[in-house]
Amino acid sequence: MSRPAAPTPSGPVPPEGVARRTALVAPAGVAACACLLGGCGGSEGESGGEGGAEVTVPSGDVPVGGGVIVDSVVVTQPTKGEYHAFDVTCPHQGCAVGEVDEQGIVCPCHGSTFDPASGEPTGGPASSGLGRRTVTEDGDSLVVG
Repeated sequence: MSRPAAPTPSGPVPPEGVARRTALVAPAGVAACACLLGGCGGSEGESGGEGGAEVTVPSGDVPVGGGVIVDSVVVTQPTKGEYHAFDVTCPHQGCAVGEVDEQGIVCPCHGSTFDPASGEPTGGPASSGLGRRTVTEDGDSLVVG
């Protein structure tokens, strides 16, 4: 019995010496890696934690009873002269928190809210808090590390 002819590949033909499977799987791997590096999702508890780039925020930009989001950090001032800082990454699925309002620190993706003094969850699906950052006052600026 003769073997049926092998089907011709559909789509682009990989360069010589590269297996078709490698040519098709590699772009998917690159996309997945880019997604992970970009923070498009994660699992519960995978916040950035402490560390990251140092950020300087004018202390006058942080309202009493509220906060601001600058670059990769959230800086809050629950009471006059009491500053706290957290990573912007929500531990639920890696979205960046979007605002600080009367509810606290709010993640727009799934509605998690966090206490502006502790970073602990106060509502929504997140069950762990935001990663804490250090805040040091330097004249009229706050240095977040």
